[in-house]
Amino acid sequence: MEGATSSCIFCQIATKSSSTTLLHSDDKVVAFQDINPSAFRHFLVIPVEHIPTVNDLQKRDEDYSLVNHMLNVGKTLLHLDAPQSKQYRFGFHQPPFNSVDHLHLHCLALPFIPKWKHVKYMSLGHHGFIEAEQLLEKIKPSQAFTP
Repeated sequence: MEGATSSCIFCQIATKSSSTTLLHSDDKVVAFQDINPSAFRHFLVIPVEHIPTVNDLQKRDEDYSLVNHMLNVGKTLLHLDAPQSKQYRFGFHQPPFNSVDHLHLHCLALPFIPKWKHVKYMSLGHHGFIEAEQLLEKIKPSQAFTP
C-alpha cells in the first residue's frame, strides 16, 4: 500500500491488520463505525491509500473520483442502516482540526448525541468541517472546453 505508515491507525484498519469490524471494503476504501460516535449513526469511510488530509487532494480525476466514491459508500451505508433518520451529514475535518492524519469521511445520521457534539461539525471557513459536496466542488477537475 503506497504511503502507508505502520503508526497510522487508519492504515492498519485499511490493511485489515486491526480487529476493527469493516462495514464495507473494496479496492479503494473501507468503512467502519467511529469508536467515539457523535450522532445516532457515525461511520467513517477511509481510502486504502494513505492520504494525510483534504489539503493533499488536488483537482485531478483520481482525487475527485475517490472522494465521490467515499461519499457514495457512506450514503449507501447510512441509508441502509438508518433509513429513519431525517438528516444526514457527510464531510471532512480540515487541518488543524483533523484528529487522525489519514483522510476520513464522517458519515453522520442525525441527531447529534449528545446535542453539543454539533460544534465539532461546524464550518469555520478554511478550517473546521467541510461538507463532502463542497470538497468535491473544490477539487473538481477543470473540463477541457469543446465547442
